[in-house]
Amino acid sequence: MGLDIPEPNTCIRGCCSSQTIPLCLNPSSYSVSSPIARGAESVVYEAILDGKKVAVKKPILSTSEDLDKFHKQLQLLCKLNHPGMAKLVAAHARPPNYMFFFELYECGNLSEKLHVDEWSPRIDQGLHIAVELAKVLKYLHNLGIVHRDVKPANILLDRNFNPHLADFGLAEYKRDLKQVSTGNWKSSGKPTGGFHKKNMVGTLIYMAPEILKKSTHTEKSDVYSFGVSFNELLTGVVPYTDLRAEAQAHTVLEMNYTEQQLTAAVVSQGLRPALANPKSRASARILSLIKRCWDTNPQNRPSFDDIVLELNVLLGQTNGVQEGDMAPPITSQNVDSSSARSFQESINWLTKGEASSKEASLAAGTGLNICFDSPTDASAYSPVVSCGAFATCGRRETMEDRHFLMPYLCNEKDIHFFGIFDGHRGAAAAEFSAGALPGLLQTLGSISRFTCVFYLCISLYLLMLLKISDMLILYFLRISDPSGALLEAFIETDDAFRKELISHRKSKSVIQKDWHPGCTAVVTLIVKNRLFVANAGDCRTILCQAGHPYALSRDHTAACPEERERVISAGAKVEWQFDTWRVGDAALQVTRSIGDDDLKPAVTAEPEITETILSADDEYIVMASDGLWDVMSNTEVIGIIKDTVKDPGMCSKRLATEAAARGSKDNITVIVVFLRPVSTAERVY
Repeated sequence: MGLDIPEPNTCIRGCCSSQTIPLCLNPSSYSVSSPIARGAESVVYEAILDGKKVAVKKPILSTSEDLDKFHKQLQLLCKLNHPGMAKLVAAHARPPNYMFFFELYECGNLSEKLHVDEWSPRIDQGLHIAVELAKVLKYLHNLGIVHRDVKPANILLDRNFNPHLADFGLAEYKRDLKQVSTGNWKSSGKPTGGFHKKNMVGTLIYMAPEILKKSTHTEKSDVYSFGVSFNELLTGVVPYTDLRAEAQAHTVLEMNYTEQQLTAAVVSQGLRPALANPKSRASARILSLIKRCWDTNPQNRPSFDDIVLELNVLLGQTNGVQEGDMAPPITSQNVDSSSARSFQESINWLTKGEASSKEASLAAGTGLNICFDSPTDASAYSPVVSCGAFATCGRRETMEDRHFLMPYLCNEKDIHFFGIFDGHRGAAAAEFSAGALPGLLQTLGSISRFTCVFYLCISLYLLMLLKISDMLILYFLRISDPSGALLEAFIETDDAFRKELISHRKSKSVIQKDWHPGCTAVVTLIVKNRLFVANAGDCRTILCQAGHPYALSRDHTAACPEERERVISAGAKVEWQFDTWRVGDAALQVTRSIGDDDLKPAVTAEPEITETILSADDEYIVMASDGLWDVMSNTEVIGIIKDTVKDPGMCSKRLATEAAARGSKDNITVIVVFLRPVSTAERVY
């Protein structure tokens, strides 16, 4: 049974059409499940379409410009047809859901294969991938199309390891590319840290020197990116680092270069990634081709017509030389399933975290529907809570932040819970923690309440027999102590995540044995008029009280003398590296986190907890990852909200987008929680 193609088969605007690809799907024809990849402008989900597994790319559409880009990309994909491209099988181009449905490629992308699976291809395999990639780029260039974002993360591999070029979000017809002059550079808005979003597009470590100098993309810019990617395929090393692990690469890059320094080195000093060495069995002719591809002068770079011809010759020579001792050809029958990680087999750490908290609940013999309580005081202030959040990759390639909003926790009208987790060395710890910590807190709250009922019974018994009324105080103290539960929730989340990581390593999973992901975390718990903030790391929470900011947490970094001394006393190494104090060989800036098992116990998961009694003067809370606080002070955040429509979601988005415009280099997640009703006039003015 195939998909029906409606008549007329167009998008909502009528600007996209296709004879073979349905552009409007019946909701019953597909089901979308969990996310398998996140980027700055889209999220990719696994899905079932017409009974087959597919990958659904759902763009993040925040503005009319984003919607224009969706239609432009769909127009282009409907016109293109090449076996070396990721195959578009359907699209949904009508509100409210705008989606691309692509064929699902079993081995994921080339970047994952190299840097997560630590795959080292034979020279014939590397040449095969290179020549097939060159063929599709030749096809595009012959149509006058420049891809503008050629890199291993955009090269998908099928089970036979054939490459398929993906992500045409930046692709343009050459005739439509504007020359970026000084005039239109300045007129387009604020630059973001030297890299203008509207004109300088692509990924920094794959960008050609002329693009870094703000010149126009050409076919030769794609050739440069191809050369860097081909070299990465042969070396298995992230460009400009000595690491195979991509999750750690941005830390190494930050330690050695700022973006401006790397740009200057590439443009003025001719810096290039370390060339493949003889161990990769790359011949001198292959290395010469790579060097010509990344030549500083675009005119000296070969065209893809020439590259395809030369690679075919090299592949033929390699097959001839190695024919006697080569491994069997790659086929679907002899691909090692343990090394060829598919999208379906990738670990969903959020689900793992949720399962861990449920196991803890069952082990404790409690449900997740009983929560904290506190002594009732009719005269106590009761906040009226509304909340909103916004998260963006910013200028990072991947999104490592996670967050949750849980107003009315356990259906209790006076209990609210919010959290932000900022991942490093990958998103695994942040994703696991976002799934585990809320459930663990509820379980611990349930245990607290159960224990308190026990104490209450004893207290009443003693009160009747011995008239010891002081024992009743024990009940109120124990049952109204969320701080203890928050502390235990952090420690247990850390312990559960590290155990899960060890379990997968022992089961010979695809996770690297030297991979030690972690995350900083900040959570806010409101119980009636009591506000608890638990923080481990450099996320931050502030309270706006009568128009002024009050810090409810402090940053835990090695730059803080107290934290630095604590870490050193615990046996870890702290050194000044490049621009700040950093912990251990991992060069971590933070001194408290969940995960980071190679730095335990010095980098503790134990949070600092503050308690605040709320009053009518308290207006709102702002929680954010360090991507916001790196470029904004507490006072500036209050000032921006003052000039924004008083809706928590809009305030969150305004803060995040302003941080990106100011040049924040990190992921940015913001949660705004209003503590009292806002009048119509206040919302606008």
